Amino acid sequence: MAQELAGKVAIITGGASGIGRATVELFVKEGAKVVLADIDATQGEALAAQLGTSVRFKRCDVGDATQIQELVEFAISTFGGLHIMFNNAGISGAMHARFLDDDLKDFQKVIGINLYGSMIGAQCAARHMSKNGGGVIINNASIAGILAGQALITYRTSKAALIHFSKSIAIDLAEYGIRVICLAPGHIRTPLTSFAPPGTSPEVAERVKKAVGDVFDSNQPLKRQGSPEDVANAVLFIASDKAAQITGIVMPIDGGITTGDPVNHLNDIMAARTKALAQ
Repeated sequence: MAQELAGKVAIITGGASGIGRATVELFVKEGAKVVLADIDATQGEALAAQLGTSVRFKRCDVGDATQIQELVEFAISTFGGLHIMFNNAGISGAMHARFLDDDLKDFQKVIGINLYGSMIGAQCAARHMSKNGGGVIINNASIAGILAGQALITYRTSKAALIHFSKSIAIDLAEYGIRVICLAPGHIRTPLTSFAPPGTSPEVAERVKKAVGDVFDSNQPLKRQGSPEDVANAVLFIASDKAAQITGIVMPIDGGITTGDPVNHLNDIMAARTKALAQ
């Protein structure tokens, strides 16, 4: 079987766990050379060692433009080029505060990582790609950037801005043969969405996972749990030559959440009507 990414070099930020880790593993399987970037050196170095010579780890704080530039230069000097930039690293920020109670102290950090980090990552990668035959830039947003909702105001804002940024640079970079795609995952089971407090026992963590999963499923037409591998498979397709005519899109990977409300409210309306008429 032909490897989809044979001869390609990729950078994957936030590559030590969750969606990033699943993508690193899949890209290596499909023939790519990968620079795994993360702030977690312990997990990152362990994964790189596990996957062999096709992967190199580089510690990188994506909120620091200098470190991102060094990351791109590292990939080019190590593997001889750069064809795919997956700006995956992100943080949630304050989880529970409603807007009136949110002190917004995490604003700079969330915007710095989720938006600025992806912007600089895209720019540094594109400067090389524009002079070397093009490439693919993939930014990882969220359904929170598409759907408005309570709480997570800074996170939602950062992801909405990332979506618009991605569409804008897709137009700006097209003349260089650079494709830009923005992903919008929803309810993917990763450490970021575990909701289990730190230090929780495996048994309690599993109960929390089940309880939270039931809530997730309530507004999702497809009643299956999304996994990091689901997103990695989408990234593989977008990064491959099979998607050569695709740019500037926002791709939800969400079991249908952004399609619309899965509850048949017409049934509820008709039941309420029948009850009112019978009174």
